[in-house]
Amino acid sequence: MPAEPLSAQDVEAGLRELPGWQLEGDRITRTYRLPSHFAAAGLTVHVARIQDELNHHSDLTLGYNTVALAVHTHDAGGAVTRKDLALAARVEAVAAGHGAQ
Repeated sequence: MPAEPLSAQDVEAGLRELPGWQLEGDRITRTYRLPSHFAAAGLTVHVARIQDELNHHSDLTLGYNTVALAVHTHDAGGAVTRKDLALAARVEAVAAGHGAQ
């Protein structure tokens, strides 16, 4: 069964619980700044593991000392769903451990 798109109000409420995340078009996004390229690469690997566990994947971009995520749910017509907010929350829970800001 496909995930249900969230209303604009539900997305806004979910983002209030996720500092640094924002709605850009039809996706929620966040860019983390890290102390080094190695730390950024480590966070990228950790995020990839979380995405595999959830079977829900974002666009994940590794920069020199940045990691950027953009996520929406394809099987909900590209809308934001609870799956996206859950992924964002899991990433938030591990990001600080990598030195992310």
